[in-house]
Amino acid sequence: MIMTGTVNEEREVRADAWQRVPQVVASDPTYYDRPLLKESVWGLDIPLYYFLGGTAGAALTLGAAIQLVSPRGRHPLRRVSAICHWTGILGSTAGAACLIHDLGRPSRFLAMMRVFRPTSPMNMGTWILAGAAPAAIVTGLFVNRRDGLGTVADATGYLSGIFGAALAGYTGVLVGNTAIPVWQSARRWLPVLFVASSAASAASVIDVVTAGKAAGAITRVFGTAGRVAEIAAAKQVERAASAVPRVGEPLKRSRLWKAATVLTAGSLVAGLLGKRRVAGLLGIAGSLALRFAVDRAGNESARDARAVFARERGTSVS
Repeated sequence: MIMTGTVNEEREVRADAWQRVPQVVASDPTYYDRPLLKESVWGLDIPLYYFLGGTAGAALTLGAAIQLVSPRGRHPLRRVSAICHWTGILGSTAGAACLIHDLGRPSRFLAMMRVFRPTSPMNMGTWILAGAAPAAIVTGLFVNRRDGLGTVADATGYLSGIFGAALAGYTGVLVGNTAIPVWQSARRWLPVLFVASSAASAASVIDVVTAGKAAGAITRVFGTAGRVAEIAAAKQVERAASAVPRVGEPLKRSRLWKAATVLTAGSLVAGLLGKRRVAGLLGIAGSLALRFAVDRAGNESARDARAVFARERGTSVS
C-alpha cells in the first residue's frame, strides 16, 4: 500500500509538471524560448574602449592632415596638430588600459600579438593599437622641432595618422563580425557609424580643451562633417537592422540610442551657432551614449530567443 501510494503520487507530480511546461508548436523556432547565443561578458571597459580608441584614432588622423599642410615650427596650425596628437596619445593609452583591464592581465594582450592574421578584426585591432600609440608619442614629443628629430616626428606623425584611421573604425568591423543578429544585420554600416562618431568626438574634445581661432576653424568643418555623418549612419544602421522587424527592435526601443541622436544633433546645432564648448560637451556625451547603446542593443539581441531565427528566415517571428 505504501509503495503504491508513492508511485501514484510521483505520477501525479510528473503530470502536473508536464502541464506547466510551455507546449511548443511546429511554427515556434525556439527551444522553450531559450537563447541560442550568449551575450557579451564584458562590463564598461569595452564600450569605453570603443569611445576612447575611436576618438584617439580620429584625432591622430586629423593631426596628420594638419601636419601635412602646415610648416614646421610655431605656426598656429602646428599647435592644433600637437593638440590632436596628444589627444591621440592620451586616448589610445587610456583605451589600451580599458582593454587590458577587461582581459584581466597584460600578458593576454601580448599573447594576441603572437600571430598576424588580417582576417581577424580582433588580431588586427591589437596590432593597430600597438602601432598607433608609440608613433603618436614620438610625434607629440618632437613634431615642432626643426632638427633631425623633427623630421622623424613628421614621418611618425603620418604613420600615426594611418594607424589612427584604422583605429577609428576597426571596432565597427569587429562588432559586425559576430553572430549577434542586430550587429550582423547592420555590419555594413557599423564601421561607417563608428568612424563618423569618432570624428565627431575628436572634434568635440578639441573644442573643449582649446579656444584658439585656428582650432575653431578646423573643428567647425571636421566636427560638422562628423556629426552629420554620424546622424545619417545611425539611421542607416537602424534601417539595416530593421529589415527584419524583430532584429531591429533593440535599437528602436533603446532610449540610449535615441538620446545619442538627440545629443549629436544638439552638438551640431551648437557648433553651427559658434558655441564650441557646448557643442564639444554635447558631442562627447552623444558619442559615449552611442557606443553604450550599440553594446546594450547587442546584448538584448543575444537574449532574444527568436531574433536569430527571424533573421535567418527573413521573416517576423512573434
